[in-house]
Amino acid sequence: MAKARRRRVRDTWKEKQWYKIVSPKGFGENEIGNTPARDPELLLKRRVDATMRELTGDFSKQYVKLKFQVNSVAGDTAGTKFIGHQVTTDYVRSMIRRGTSRIDAPTIVKTKDGYTMKIHVLAITTRRAKSSQQKYMRETIQELLTNIAADKGFEQLIEGVVTGKVASEIYHKAKKIYPLKRVETIKTKVLEEPQ
Repeated sequence: MAKARRRRVRDTWKEKQWYKIVSPKGFGENEIGNTPARDPELLLKRRVDATMRELTGDFSKQYVKLKFQVNSVAGDTAGTKFIGHQVTTDYVRSMIRRGTSRIDAPTIVKTKDGYTMKIHVLAITTRRAKSSQQKYMRETIQELLTNIAADKGFEQLIEGVVTGKVASEIYHKAKKIYPLKRVETIKTKVLEEPQ
């Protein structure tokens, strides 16, 4: 009986180099992680998540998860771009109480500098609203969002969304229609970048 020769497995781990991943300029170019790669080209399009607390040190923003994608590599540093954010589901659940209405208003908007984004705004009323009131509120929020985005550049809009300025602007205008308890931007996604 012939003896099968065992092939020696090449250890690819030793060929890899560690790269430091930094956040975009708008988020202070802080280090958000390290990743190994054999070739810098393989790093491109890799996704990295970071919480707002990790970037700013603000514990009250622990529930905000930011999503970045590696878009450039210089030396051992990988630069990223913002591709979206999301609020944790436990935080969203903690806002909703019995006897209130949850109004979801996902909207596709275009910024002044040509970015197309999907922004999901959640409004919570102080008491239960009729479906016709909810529909009118949803349309109003979507209209407000479209106008806000059209006036701002991508960087300004992202800053406003992540810090909560956009949500508070919508809250102050929309509460005139129906009493609101809270308005929160729970999710964003960059759909298209200008060519």
